[in-house]
Amino acid sequence: MSNDNKEEEISKLTNRFQKIGQLVKNDVVHFTVGLFLVMFAFYLFIPYFSFLFTGGADQSLIESSDPADLMEVNNQIRNVGGARGAQLAHYLINDCFGFAAIFIIIFIGAAGIRLMNVVKLRMWRWFTGCSMLLIWFSLFLGYVFFDLYKDSFVYWGGLHGYNVSKWIESQIGAAGVIILLTAFALYILIFFNQKFIERIRLFFRGSFLEKLKFKRKKKEPKEGSVDASDLDEQLEPSVEEDSAVVDEVENSQEIELELESGPISPVIEQPKQVVEEPQPIEPPLTIEEPVVEEVEDEANEPSFEVKTVKDEIYKGSLDQPYNPKLDLARYKFPTLDLMKRYENSEPMVNMEEQNMNKNKIIDTLRSFGIEIKTIKATVGPAVTLYEITPEQGVRISKIRGLEDDIALSLAALGIRIIAPIPGKGTIGIEVPNADPQIVSGQSIIGSKKFQTCTYELPVAFGKTITNEVFIVDLAKMPHILVAGATGQGKSVGLNTMITSLLYKKHPAELKFVLIDPKKVEFSIYSAIKHHYLAQIPGADEAIITDVTKVVETLNSICVEMDNRYDLLKTAKVRNIKEYNTKFINRNLNPENGHDYMPYIVVIIDEFGDLIMTAGKEIELPIARIAQLARAVGIHMVIATQRPTTNIITGTIKANFPARVAFRVSAMMDSRTILDRPGANQLIGKGDMLFLQGADPIRVQCAFIDTPEVEDITKHISMQQGYPTPFYLPEFTSEERQSAMGEVDPARLDPLFEEAAQMIVMSQQGSTSLIQRKFSIGYNRAGRIMDQLEKLGIVGPSDGSRPRQVYCTDEVDLRDRLNN
Repeated sequence: MSNDNKEEEISKLTNRFQKIGQLVKNDVVHFTVGLFLVMFAFYLFIPYFSFLFTGGADQSLIESSDPADLMEVNNQIRNVGGARGAQLAHYLINDCFGFAAIFIIIFIGAAGIRLMNVVKLRMWRWFTGCSMLLIWFSLFLGYVFFDLYKDSFVYWGGLHGYNVSKWIESQIGAAGVIILLTAFALYILIFFNQKFIERIRLFFRGSFLEKLKFKRKKKEPKEGSVDASDLDEQLEPSVEEDSAVVDEVENSQEIELELESGPISPVIEQPKQVVEEPQPIEPPLTIEEPVVEEVEDEANEPSFEVKTVKDEIYKGSLDQPYNPKLDLARYKFPTLDLMKRYENSEPMVNMEEQNMNKNKIIDTLRSFGIEIKTIKATVGPAVTLYEITPEQGVRISKIRGLEDDIALSLAALGIRIIAPIPGKGTIGIEVPNADPQIVSGQSIIGSKKFQTCTYELPVAFGKTITNEVFIVDLAKMPHILVAGATGQGKSVGLNTMITSLLYKKHPAELKFVLIDPKKVEFSIYSAIKHHYLAQIPGADEAIITDVTKVVETLNSICVEMDNRYDLLKTAKVRNIKEYNTKFINRNLNPENGHDYMPYIVVIIDEFGDLIMTAGKEIELPIARIAQLARAVGIHMVIATQRPTTNIITGTIKANFPARVAFRVSAMMDSRTILDRPGANQLIGKGDMLFLQGADPIRVQCAFIDTPEVEDITKHISMQQGYPTPFYLPEFTSEERQSAMGEVDPARLDPLFEEAAQMIVMSQQGSTSLIQRKFSIGYNRAGRIMDQLEKLGIVGPSDGSRPRQVYCTDEVDLRDRLNN
């Protein structure tokens, strides 16, 4: 056979495999096969259940009849599943695994549901769990109920459970079988819930401590005195455990490698392991009660009582602390399986590429008369940092000026020179990798550093050059300015920030105000409006897209900020953390307007468009929020693709100390964002610089795609939420206040009297209440409320609190209306 014929056959075979692979990956095929498995599992359950009642009558027919007899119509099989169903049930229960065969049916149904893409299940976990339960219950039932095999038509554990358990008993005895089944059961419990390990430990520790206390009671002296040696013995285990932890931490210290003199070779730094110190536990807040001392004197002397008077502190009637999560107590955070895992997300080191880049850097510097002592490479997901130590007498400015020459020799885009590296006596050259890796959102959100962090508002951006997860606390920053050219990862970065907060904060603790002038970036988050979103009353959509609504929303946030400061002043605290702690401990009276304060994060996607449309109307409330709102838990994130001086003004830059810069086209834009060049030398695709303080940090932003965000929001929206979004307080503009003075009592709204009676009867006055009760729009409800205020039925607006109702009953209301 010629080579051409062989190549044709190989190509045909390859095409066939490709077609088969495409057919296997087809969603229609997945759904069809999954539907078949679900229906087949449902059918298997019918004869399985019917076998419990008809198995005795059908047993003789199935075991002794000719198979051809079962093919007839009048086969006398009583099983609801028919002759074939009775055969399947008899085979699964009696001949195989007994009643444990139900786990086979469950796994088939779960596999069908997974193929139909109804629920994302981990099939390997389901397969392992069902297999372990199948074997254990078969052995347990076969061993415990083996005496019933002679008198019953059903084998509880099947022939598998009976034969295997009897064989195990012949090898290790009855006690060994019991120990084996108990150990196997504990392993199954640990497999399904790893927290069961701690319960087992506590069980053994509890029994040990009880024995220890029993021995102590025997050794106690009769007079009840306590020996100090006993206390020392009781404290010994905890001291040993603490010393073991200290030894472990000391042994895990980072070891620095010293480079020997000789030929220069790169040293590849692997990702550093960070040992996190345990967080100190804050002592519980205690309230001292007034001390009363009574002094009893002689009989002739009058009684004398001394009291120390303190400020009265409100204490709730309930002893337990207030739980703000109680309204959504069953809320479950999104799981990591909702996010995509990428194959090339693990750190890889290409030694051939590193050696080639090292040689080119050395040759380029030598061609300009610059000699170096050492060179060290730190490989990141998308960029490698080469740290060089120049010979004595080499000017740093000379190396900094060779940036373009090094980029030419390496044929790479985005060469960045850091001369010198802060805190080190080296010069850094950042070179993009030939094969950059994707930093998946799952690897960042699922990292131990993120899961165990105790930040108030943790935001995980991605990974640094040293492959360390980069996390910041938005509550301490307190606002972020994000800028970058179109298509460089700015929107993905905003999704990463929002997703980080969704994975760590409960809906009772956090609310978002999402402003999207482009109308398409944040629309995916509208599904969680009853969980996480805040809006002004009467807004048609939770995602603000209209410019006039943006101005009204920002002014409403300013009103919310002022109201929160009033509450902080009344509570005599300085920030939201102290206020919430005081409220949780029931030291603040809700009847005085106090309530739990959730954090509010305002995110504006395209700030430049708002500035061009509204100008100062947008800039002034943003500047006011940025200057004052940190203490009351309101934080802002604004993003723009036009980092120019007329968009990012001096007022905005002064109040946004934290900056995130993606790649820009010009050095002037980089100076506008970071006050220095650098953003114009990035490589794009999520490559960013984070600046908070002196020097920027280069980070590869995590990639979270739109389907992942859809799955996360769908997971949240399927759960119970609040009846309405979080309503911001009403904002009354000057135009509306002037219009209120022009209310004509002779031209009242047709629903005015009904609304007045409803408000007087309920003694609650708010626009949203009128809107809900009469099913009208917000504008009409606002006009009715203005008329009620003008006629003296309700008081003026008081922020987020309901208006005061001046009328006490219907008689008072009629008198006011008649007058």
